[in-house]
Amino acid sequence: GLPCADEQTAHAIFDRFVELGGNFIDTADAYSTSEDVIGNWLTSKPQGFRQSIIIATKFRNSMPPHGVNDTGASRKHIFDAVEASLKRLQTNYIDLYQIHAPDETTSLRETMRALNDLVRQGKVHYIGCSNFTSWQIQKANDIAEKESLEKFVTLQQQYSLLCRNIEWDTVDVCRNEGLGILPWSPLAGGWLSGKFDRSTEKPDDDSRVSWAEKVGWSETSWSTKTVEQTWNVLDQLRAIAKELNVSVAAVALRWVMQRNGISSTIIGARTMEQFNQNMQAADIHLSDEQMAQLTKASDTPLPYPFNVIKTVNQRDNALKNQ
Repeated sequence: GLPCADEQTAHAIFDRFVELGGNFIDTADAYSTSEDVIGNWLTSKPQGFRQSIIIATKFRNSMPPHGVNDTGASRKHIFDAVEASLKRLQTNYIDLYQIHAPDETTSLRETMRALNDLVRQGKVHYIGCSNFTSWQIQKANDIAEKESLEKFVTLQQQYSLLCRNIEWDTVDVCRNEGLGILPWSPLAGGWLSGKFDRSTEKPDDDSRVSWAEKVGWSETSWSTKTVEQTWNVLDQLRAIAKELNVSVAAVALRWVMQRNGISSTIIGARTMEQFNQNMQAADIHLSDEQMAQLTKASDTPLPYPFNVIKTVNQRDNALKNQ
């Protein structure tokens, strides 16, 4: 499976995170035993501690026993899934409950009404989505607006220097609709951690990149990312990291944090060393020049119709500014 920390290490990382001022922990019912690990950690703390932590989890993916009703975003599965997550997390409410991906077999109206009911019942405080397209986000919140339901307040989406697709139109939708963006995989599955360079022949067997290659996860696999642009981005990251005397990972994370529309950044450290390297991002600020260097190195051509939209609007703006 996906490489992860053992429970003792996870609890130590959580403790250090809180010590440094962190309070947002994200998980999902499908992330192996992670909800149990978090629940055990929460119950080991003094009374009142739970109120200081924001717990976010997700539902949608197939869960044991993997029957027809053990997956998706139907009212039945949502009600079953939230009860199971509450039990594993050993808490009586979830701060942010997110649908992990769209369910094309269930109407968005049914999903939004079910999530609204959970908020009314006090089991969930806020709702969000993940891996949604822009039109799905807009439609979901339009349904909520029309029927006076709770709206999505967050989008958890892949975003990094090696995956910038949300910039095409998703960021605009989120800003217009008031959704905070929570990037997942801001280090591109370990690619931007600084452990790889042009001389690397293959990733270590226990790395996330190696896992991605084995399972055919093309988003971050070795065979799909070993291209010149990846190395150019890493060259820029290393140069800036050297200037600031911080880790490569910290610079990559900071670039994401300083982009428009980003509310927070999801990190997934397996060791305390990785965690400490990542947390350096909270103590630095990239200059406009450094941001521009990284943005230029990671730029990719806009696909249609976004390229046409950009071109005609740039032309019109130029005429207006004459």
